[in-house]
Amino acid sequence: MSDQPTSILPGSGSGGFGSTEPTPTRPNLRPLAWNGATDFGLLLLRFAIGGTFFAHGMQKVFGLWGGPGVGGFAASLQTYGYQQATTLSWAGGIAELVAGAFVVLGVVTPFAAAGLLAIKINAVLVKLSSGYFLTSAAGVNAVEFDVVLGLGAAALVLTGPGRIALDNGRAWHRRPASWGVLAMVFGIAVGVLVYVLLRTR
Repeated sequence: MSDQPTSILPGSGSGGFGSTEPTPTRPNLRPLAWNGATDFGLLLLRFAIGGTFFAHGMQKVFGLWGGPGVGGFAASLQTYGYQQATTLSWAGGIAELVAGAFVVLGVVTPFAAAGLLAIKINAVLVKLSSGYFLTSAAGVNAVEFDVVLGLGAAALVLTGPGRIALDNGRAWHRRPASWGVLAMVFGIAVGVLVYVLLRTR
């Protein structure tokens, strides 16, 4: 009798369903897990983004470090076509100051970062509509710095602060995705509404 298999159905030969030979297995991969390096990286990002906004807020509210103060910032907003420039100057300066500090400390991080994102949405839209883009030889009114700060704030909205933060254990720290999406919608809506409703041109 022939030794050739008489069936062409799968599993009828060696290693098939009826085979007693062991099936090769793939090595187990280490599961993806949160780690301390991620926490430290988010801490650095918070210091870079929140610290920069905090410094800008100090310039706009108190006139420190060569800043314009509230009056100078209001005059700048008027040149960009904003109404209620003085009120908006106070609101913007205090928002940068407080929300920047909150991001550095990791306090209500998604919403603090969303507030910073709203500010940079206005800055980018205004500069692009005014014809400014990348840094020129003069280095004035370039837009890429605002884009970087805005995207950094957006990243923190979605990732949360990490475990090296006062938010550690809070609901938005344990479920950063759902809270992040909510805060992102809030930040974008505020930014666009301020630009559309308070700007005359």
